[in-house]
Amino acid sequence: MTWSEVVVAVVAVLGALLVVGWRAATRLDRLHRKVVASRIALDAQLVRRASAAGDLVVSGALDPVAALLVADAVVATGGSEGQGGRELAVAVPDLADEVRGVATGRIIGEALGEGLGTERTDAESNLSAALRGVLDTPEEVAQVRSAPGGTDVLEALSAAWFRVQLARRFHNEAVAQTQRMRAKGWVRLARLAGRAAMPQTVELDDAWPVGLGRPGSHVDPEEA
Repeated sequence: MTWSEVVVAVVAVLGALLVVGWRAATRLDRLHRKVVASRIALDAQLVRRASAAGDLVVSGALDPVAALLVADAVVATGGSEGQGGRELAVAVPDLADEVRGVATGRIIGEALGEGLGTERTDAESNLSAALRGVLDTPEEVAQVRSAPGGTDVLEALSAAWFRVQLARRFHNEAVAQTQRMRAKGWVRLARLAGRAAMPQTVELDDAWPVGLGRPGSHVDPEEA
């Protein structure tokens, strides 16, 4: 093999490595953005569920003690307003001017390590437990449905809760995909992730109340 042939072979190999590295870096960036976007979606669904739980409290369908417990749990999940917006500005810089309270210079890598936080996940788990405490039997659910507007309130809560479970599943799957990609030896060696934090799954109690039907499962006897 001549010297020129060796040079061509080396250049070809280096070119192939660069292409592979570029494709891997692009895929990893997409996974990082997918993780942040899925956490935004989860945050939004959790906020929606808390809002539906608040509607249940003010509906008057719960006894005063139960209403107070659920109300306290709803309040404890607060303080997250704007979090989804802040992360959205990170994921989509063009929207930065559209979202209030966005710190300048934020990048996807920083957002990856934030998660929802232990305080938030604990509060959401406590809300799940409080709602199960008042909706865990068919009799309790029937009592709520018998109140004016009770069926609509429960349908809204059911739909929001179902979306929370789906959003958390999708988020955790995105995190798992990213972790597997970043665990590959050549990805670590090439430092394709840069300084981006390793994303973590969101673990919280979102177990479904036994007495609460899935969205659309209830049929009003008057409409049957």
